[in-house]
Amino acid sequence: MPAIRPVGHEERLSLIEHLDELRTRIILCIVAFVLSFSLCYWQNDRILDIINVPLDHAHRVDCKTSDRKKADDALERSGCFNEAVGGYLKAAAPALTHAARTLGAIAGADGVSAATRTQSAQTARELQAAAVQAARAAALTPKASTGRQPVTLGVTEPFLTTVTVSAYAALLLALPFILFQLYAFVLPAFSNEERRVALPLMTMVPVLFVIGVVFGYFLALPRAVSFLQNYNDGAFDILVQAKDYYRFCTLLLAAMGVLFQIPIGVLAIVRLRILTVKQLRSYRGYALILFAVVAAVVTPTPDPFTMLIAMAPLVVLYEISLILGRIFQPSGEPRFGFLADRDEDDEELSDDDAPADVPGGGELKVPNDLD
Repeated sequence: MPAIRPVGHEERLSLIEHLDELRTRIILCIVAFVLSFSLCYWQNDRILDIINVPLDHAHRVDCKTSDRKKADDALERSGCFNEAVGGYLKAAAPALTHAARTLGAIAGADGVSAATRTQSAQTARELQAAAVQAARAAALTPKASTGRQPVTLGVTEPFLTTVTVSAYAALLLALPFILFQLYAFVLPAFSNEERRVALPLMTMVPVLFVIGVVFGYFLALPRAVSFLQNYNDGAFDILVQAKDYYRFCTLLLAAMGVLFQIPIGVLAIVRLRILTVKQLRSYRGYALILFAVVAAVVTPTPDPFTMLIAMAPLVVLYEISLILGRIFQPSGEPRFGFLADRDEDDEELSDDDAPADVPGGGELKVPNDLD
């Protein structure tokens, strides 16, 4: 059974052959995921560094400026202290060395008493030893000490977290191939006309998902992490557990990837004749309210500018979906006519529109036969 290419619509397969095809495609998906996982696990340090960038920037403080507004967290202030101590040690090491050489020159000069020569030589040796220790301490000062990385608490958490993050990245990498196998398996059930509709939609799914993930990583995730980590940070010693941070990043990026599937949903609704483009345009106000709520949840920041940035692509995708839906809208009435807006011509008849043969100028009088 060739599982690489889709089965033709005219081909007739037995139940055993369908199950054999399903098994083959599942094996191919597993192989693709294993290969992607091997690559991601091999480069897990780079993947973790990429995901840690928003958290590191959220806690990074410019300690050289006089603005201490962001350095309310005790750990951030400790980082600034370590940076200041490191700068002091780097400056002190050459100064101590220079002072030791100066005292050594004084000790060897003519006209100096024996006691002064002895004391100067001893002080020079002490200053030289202090300079060596200062240089060693300066070399051990952490780089970018005001930044932050997630912490692990359990014995197995570093390994399990690394494997989990690598698996998420592998799933994202293998997603196009997995979706193709899914599409190839259900393709025989589609007619030629339905294939022309399904193929572009299935092609757009991974592309829009990746675009949503990239948008969320570069815009939504940094602002969300920065706001949440710096909220009332003066009252807490903020430590972020690795598995919780990576779970938050995964859910947020996955949500952005799913939200970017709006064109797929709109085109599917239009092509299946559930709603028409005219009806979807009439629901534009409800859609804008829904997009605003979603943007507020995905980017939990107090400023409206960030929410508008997250909301803008959703609105643009919705409008593009309406344009594409109008181009590919099939003929015929929608299947659910009760969802359509009522036209003005369907209003109730007024008294002036009553039939002319009704006596009494539009009031129908029923005779009483009981008299």
